[in-house]
Amino acid sequence: MMQQRKAHEIADVLIEALPYIQRFKGKTVVVKFGGNAMVDEQLKHSFARDVVLMKLVGINPIVVHGGGPQIGRLLERLGKSTGFVDGMRITDSETMDVVEMVLGGLVNKEIVNLINMHGGKAVGLTGKDGDFIRAKKIHLQKTSPEANVPEIIDLGHVGEVSSIDPAVVDMLGRSDFIPVIAPIGVGEDGHSYNINADLVAGKVAEVLKAEKLILLTNIAGILDKEGRLLTGLTLKKIDDLIADGTIYGGMIPKTRCATDALKGGVNKVHIIDGRVEHAVLLELFTDQGVGTLLLSR
Repeated sequence: MMQQRKAHEIADVLIEALPYIQRFKGKTVVVKFGGNAMVDEQLKHSFARDVVLMKLVGINPIVVHGGGPQIGRLLERLGKSTGFVDGMRITDSETMDVVEMVLGGLVNKEIVNLINMHGGKAVGLTGKDGDFIRAKKIHLQKTSPEANVPEIIDLGHVGEVSSIDPAVVDMLGRSDFIPVIAPIGVGEDGHSYNINADLVAGKVAEVLKAEKLILLTNIAGILDKEGRLLTGLTLKKIDDLIADGTIYGGMIPKTRCATDALKGGVNKVHIIDGRVEHAVLLELFTDQGVGTLLLSR
């Protein structure tokens, strides 16, 4: 009886997933991989299996990853100190060498290896491959009450996306391969630039007209002031939540990235809890989901 009940539960799960699999077959889904999901061994393997299953059922997953903590640890081991301004790491040439080593090498190849271990065929990329992420240097302005003119802060090799050529990623994504992208772009000067992974994921999703953009976080999603999960949020509602202080701090740039993607043509954006095992599959293939769904209208 116990085995029969368990079999029925498994069948129910598969039946619930079926219409979602049918709906998303052949569609592109961009997933930003970061937070706890990148450092917890069990969650890393859970994520890799999710991505492999997505590919096997006909979805085209594209992974964009961060790596801030890993960069920080290596810089500390090397005795290299760096500062932060508005959450952005000041990145001189030496620090950029470490960023490329960690993001484009260590972290990227670990994710590629994990996906391959679980039966996928992943290919690691940075924005230099196929020259597909063009970057421009960020010039940060800070205004203080004492100064008459804004102070220009040089963050070094910190950039933003100026353009994306999707040819390489689109070719890989529509074949048997799973692209895994490190958020490094190249400027007109030929220099490398470190770009926020959320921004890269959003821009890639826009250019590829992705069905979905999924952002993994270390919280349950967007919460109201009582700590309850909010979902089904429109652009107007998001603006209201920022205005009244419900969305604040580090969630503002992540939410702005999501809304920019929606305005750019991405169908839906999900901000989900990466601390939950198989969070990506649960959000894609179940009625309940595990995070906040954002809609253009």
